[in-house]
Amino acid sequence: MGRLIVIEGLDGAGKRTLADGLAAELATRGCSVARAAFPRYAEDIHAELVAEALRGRHGDLGASVHGMAVLYALDRRGAADTLRADLAGHDVVLLDRYVASNAAYGAARLHQDARGDFVTWIHDLEVTRFALPRPDLQILLRVPTEVAASRAAHRERTEVDRQRDNFESDVPLQQRCAEVYAQLADLGWWSPWIVVDGVGQVDFAALVDDHVLR
Repeated sequence: MGRLIVIEGLDGAGKRTLADGLAAELATRGCSVARAAFPRYAEDIHAELVAEALRGRHGDLGASVHGMAVLYALDRRGAADTLRADLAGHDVVLLDRYVASNAAYGAARLHQDARGDFVTWIHDLEVTRFALPRPDLQILLRVPTEVAASRAAHRERTEVDRQRDNFESDVPLQQRCAEVYAQLADLGWWSPWIVVDGVGQVDFAALVDDHVLR
């Protein structure tokens, strides 16, 4: 059975870059790696509805914290069998966002912290009821909010079809979300966490040795 490694962080934190570096380092060691990113906008109808709601479609759906969270959760539930198959067939499965992103963003939208009712509800829904695969490690890629916002804006300017959505453009929301993420990591929510500096140079070899394959 492979190891499930999740990368979490703000929009623009550099999660995809970190995943690329880890995958390359693992490949040099002969490890087979499967990757996925949530939401699966191009693969799942629930994620597609999320993307549309974040851009003002479907009436007041985008304003419903719990409604949007259920769509995010259903996207992951739809991927659960694929995740289990990937874990059975690969040494490492790397995920860009997972359940903690739902907990962090929803709690931030409601001005709650990691010990609040919303995070408990997400755990009951996705962990207990949907029985999603538990991560072996969750990596919080921590960057200052202003750095993440600058990167997200640059990505919007330079990548085709990468317009920022309502969450990505809401700086106060991103700041609150960063605080909840830090709390989740401190609590060891659902599984072990480590925090990685998203501004400095990442030592991928050490990260793999000390945490990913440990």
